[in-house]
Amino acid sequence: MTQIAFTDSSEANSLLGDNHFALLVGMTLYQQVPVEKAFAGPYVLEQRLGKPIDAGTIASIDPTVLEELFREKPALHRFPANMAKRTQAVANYIVDMYEGDPVGLWDDVETSSELFSRIKAMPGFGDYKAKVYAAVLARQFGIKPDGWDQNLPDWPNISEVTSAESRTDMKSRKKAWKTAQS
Repeated sequence: MTQIAFTDSSEANSLLGDNHFALLVGMTLYQQVPVEKAFAGPYVLEQRLGKPIDAGTIASIDPTVLEELFREKPALHRFPANMAKRTQAVANYIVDMYEGDPVGLWDDVETSSELFSRIKAMPGFGDYKAKVYAAVLARQFGIKPDGWDQNLPDWPNISEVTSAESRTDMKSRKKAWKTAQS
């Protein structure tokens, strides 16, 4: 089991380390909300569903029901309707392309360029998010195809987080980096 430290909840962190689809949902939610909120989302969603979270379940759920689960207080994201749709689109993509298993994103890739292309093909995954997700896969899960370090982000990011302290440090360095960029 990989120990993830993206939230303050040991249950949420364990889910992220044990369930690649849960991690992918967290990555999907990781925009315009704090890292802790985004990555706690899969655990909260699983609790609301009352069963394990996987691509097939999210892909097949009625979109209205999924949106209601995202809107339930406290909402899973500051834009719950949009993120429910985006999460379901990612689930549908994983079901259609990889038979519901996100491991298919990297299972048979030989180069980081191929992995990066597969990640970017998912709904809502542009360069920024694809680089961060590739970095998380490399640094947290050891998924390092040839040239794995070519598409990594050159800014402070969650792939570096190994503890609550390093998460706080990363957030501080990222804020300073963003300030320096503007």
